[in-house]
Amino acid sequence: MTIRKIIITAGAVVLLPLSSYQSVYATEAVDNLLKKYQSEGAETFSKEAGEALWVQEFTHKKSGGKIRQCSACHTDNLRNGGKHVRTGKSLKPLAPSVNPKSLTNMKKIRKWLKRNCKWTIGRECSGQEKGDILTFIQSQ
Repeated sequence: MTIRKIIITAGAVVLLPLSSYQSVYATEAVDNLLKKYQSEGAETFSKEAGEALWVQEFTHKKSGGKIRQCSACHTDNLRNGGKHVRTGKSLKPLAPSVNPKSLTNMKKIRKWLKRNCKWTIGRECSGQEKGDILTFIQSQ
């Protein structure tokens, strides 16, 4: 099922098809990254796969077997702020619906995906995983 954007202009309703991974909160930075990941072999992105990855528990070998997951710091509800479990640093909500600055800077997105994948999973995420996570975050 594709999402459609409704535009009302001069009394007429126009439906614009959007690809399945875009949302009302799509950004140019995310669109460019998703295109890049697909050009590198990623399949269609899924917010459901991103959400599953978000709450999945990973045993991080380098930390002595500690269990980590994205939602431990950022919470299950991306509209809420979070708190880093090790440093205690406050984290702004990731949901673009409540934090319009979220997902707007491609350099920062790449930096944080790399850092957080290594911290949580113990390795860099694949392009597919990054795309699924971005699609999930973008849908919030």
